[in-house]
Amino acid sequence: MGIPLIQQYRVGRYILGQKLRGVKRYPVVLMLEPLFRCNLACSGCGKIDYPEDTLDRRLSVADCLAAVDECGAPVVSIPGGEPLIHKEMPQIVEGIIARKKFVYLCTNALLLKRKMHMYQPSPYLTFSVHLDGNRERHDASVCRDGVFDRAVDAIKQALDAGFRVTVNCTLFQGESAEEVADFMDFATELGVEGVTISPGYSYERAPEQEIFLRRAASKRLFRELFRIGKKRKRKWRFNQSSMFLDFLAGNQTYECTPWGNPTRNIFGWQKPCYLLSDEGYAQSFKELIEDTPWERYGTGNNPDCADCMVHCGYEPTAINDTFARPLQALKVFLNGPKTDGPLAPELPVRYEDATTSHKVTFDAPGRASSASEETSS
Repeated sequence: MGIPLIQQYRVGRYILGQKLRGVKRYPVVLMLEPLFRCNLACSGCGKIDYPEDTLDRRLSVADCLAAVDECGAPVVSIPGGEPLIHKEMPQIVEGIIARKKFVYLCTNALLLKRKMHMYQPSPYLTFSVHLDGNRERHDASVCRDGVFDRAVDAIKQALDAGFRVTVNCTLFQGESAEEVADFMDFATELGVEGVTISPGYSYERAPEQEIFLRRAASKRLFRELFRIGKKRKRKWRFNQSSMFLDFLAGNQTYECTPWGNPTRNIFGWQKPCYLLSDEGYAQSFKELIEDTPWERYGTGNNPDCADCMVHCGYEPTAINDTFARPLQALKVFLNGPKTDGPLAPELPVRYEDATTSHKVTFDAPGRASSASEETSS
């Protein structure tokens, strides 16, 4: 594990406190998106597809800190767009750190060397640099040559300056397990604290939909990746729970916990998560938690969620499972995810078939299991 013990302790204490108070839905990580503007046009992201007046909008320092206070999550992830474009980002980060929250400032690192002097190393601040694989793979993903080398150079400078640095890696179609394993070796040798790794979800505004992995392919890829890691006897550092990695390898049947990583952006509190942008927005965190029809979302409940295995929804589930089954979590932590044997069963799919107005139940995506139960019109 790459997460420092102090952070594990404080997040664990927070979660235990929520459970002891009987809170059913609580956030673990606030996804704070203060702007959509970016200096790249990546094939797997559609944020810059918004009109110019939307791209010019920003959350203020006061807006951001109010969201942090309102949500109460112990960890704040600041994605975008490219957050370093925001002129008040140093003040936003400073205000969050003053609240003793752990900040992951996401960046493609193109501006990091120029902006680094505006921040101070802190156990509460981590630069989370996007690297979607090795040089060729990453530069193809961001649709610009030379970005990988610039990002790695910035990472080295940040590490030399005493900053916490992690890597955020999204895997797309065409990845081989050997290729990903080589990248994990590289990231380990680079000296980053850990890697947050996840299969890409078909974000609806993304310009190239065919690049995204599907669930079965994702599980095969991760099983083979972990098998290679054991064969090479590597101690890769992941910025994730062991049970989430076990889920990626197809060993756990998890439901999504979308309220675990709620999103606050320039439009409000996004329902149900940042990956589904047409479900509307709440005006407060309380409204988001209490009025969102959570039962309509997640794998098995919504066709738009069918292929998703992204950490923002399933990491909170894995964390809850760690608390529920600590001995199993310890076993996975010590031995790594299982890489052979049958896969854990998929969740049954239950949602309305728009062509028949019937509720159809599937044993697995695409296979009807029994007679449909007619729903009221």
